[in-house]
Amino acid sequence: MTQLPDTDAIHPAALDLGRRFADAGHELSLVGGPVRDLFLGRPALDLDFTTDATPDQTLAVVKGWADAVWEIGRDFGTIGMRRGDAQLEVTTYRAEAYDAGSRKPQVAFGDSLEDDLFRRDFTINAMALRLPGLELVDPHGGIKDLHAGELRTPGTPEDSFSDDPLRMMRAARFASQLDVEVAPEVRAAMTDMAGRIAIISAERVRDELVKLICGRRPRQGVDILVSTGIAAIVLPEVPALQLETDEHHRHKDVYQHSLTVLEQAAARESGPDGPVPGPDFALRFAALMHDVGKPATRRFEDSGAVSFRHHEVVGAKLTAKRMRALRFDNDTIRTVSRLVELHMRFYGYGDAGWTDSAVRRYVRDAGECLERLHRLTRADVTSRNKRKVARLAAAYDDLEQRIAELSAREELDAVRPELDGQQIMAVLGVPPGPVVGRAYKFLLDLRLDEGELGAEEAERRLRAWAADTQ
Repeated sequence: MTQLPDTDAIHPAALDLGRRFADAGHELSLVGGPVRDLFLGRPALDLDFTTDATPDQTLAVVKGWADAVWEIGRDFGTIGMRRGDAQLEVTTYRAEAYDAGSRKPQVAFGDSLEDDLFRRDFTINAMALRLPGLELVDPHGGIKDLHAGELRTPGTPEDSFSDDPLRMMRAARFASQLDVEVAPEVRAAMTDMAGRIAIISAERVRDELVKLICGRRPRQGVDILVSTGIAAIVLPEVPALQLETDEHHRHKDVYQHSLTVLEQAAARESGPDGPVPGPDFALRFAALMHDVGKPATRRFEDSGAVSFRHHEVVGAKLTAKRMRALRFDNDTIRTVSRLVELHMRFYGYGDAGWTDSAVRRYVRDAGECLERLHRLTRADVTSRNKRKVARLAAAYDDLEQRIAELSAREELDAVRPELDGQQIMAVLGVPPGPVVGRAYKFLLDLRLDEGELGAEEAERRLRAWAADTQ
């Protein structure tokens, strides 16, 4: 017999709500992810319930009990609420399915807990605890699969993925989050039905991708998307990294390299009080996408070498284009694409050395991404040559030390000319327009090249520049 979780692990609001529904003559069960997480010893932050009560009946039960109620999911049978620090969602027993060409589910309410569990995505999520008595309902062997670390569907995977194709991405996401293996028959169905993912909205795909990338084993999740053909539809730039290796093995496997960089970048995230608290989607996604410009820029040189000139610039554009297609917000797009664009900037530092001006530009160009860029650049070293790895690490240590020393003397993260736009217009006697912009850039370059000059010297240089450019 399966050992039930300690009632102390169940939020008191869940037990209290169960008693209220029972007193009103209705069934209520904690269901899905929260039940799974209880058996995994993970905190269940959002509590999901299912019931035989209609949305109107649910509202009547929680009236005066919930601190806040929202009905945004009412058409799908869901009533959301807050009680103290707990977020709760109560959904009427239901069944839902997709038409072949539809992005939206057709919802029909059901009349039993067992039928409701059968429609759920995976067996580990098709478990329930009847409340308030805490009776475990597990008709599809979810506990067994949870212990085995295997992801299976309650019915056939073909029926499950036909009902909601997004479940194929959820399989990869759970592989990343929960460190479980996708059962062979589930993986086979994903491969056969990969094309069905195209009917799912970009926003839903994006949300699953973010959860996958932020999971414990993102490499495993990404590899499942690629091997089943789903990535070819939702993130085609990644499988395109599987370049054919030439017979002389003159370049490394770019795809496997990118997965390794993803792993290493995640390992370099800081704790919650550090500069890059993990999991950090922007850092991880930039690590995955940093080389997506290589397929388009690969050239075989006469010398026998393989080059990828300006792949970081091409990659940044491809990354931004894909993220726009997936409906990411502009700030996240700018951050990730900027990291991709800058990930090669460091190389050559150890050989040629940088002037203070170059260091200032590195910091200025990175801006708020600097701490992420530090981690991405270090994660991008995957060579088996220990001497090369040590040399690059020492060079980057030196660069970070120089940044720290310059920052102690100057506010590098906010480098600006000594004169602002209003002062430039006053000195030159010009109105707002292109001349002011060019003058500002001249003074900024001067500031980066020579450090602090002082307002008087900056004004003198500005007048000289204006005289030379007339």
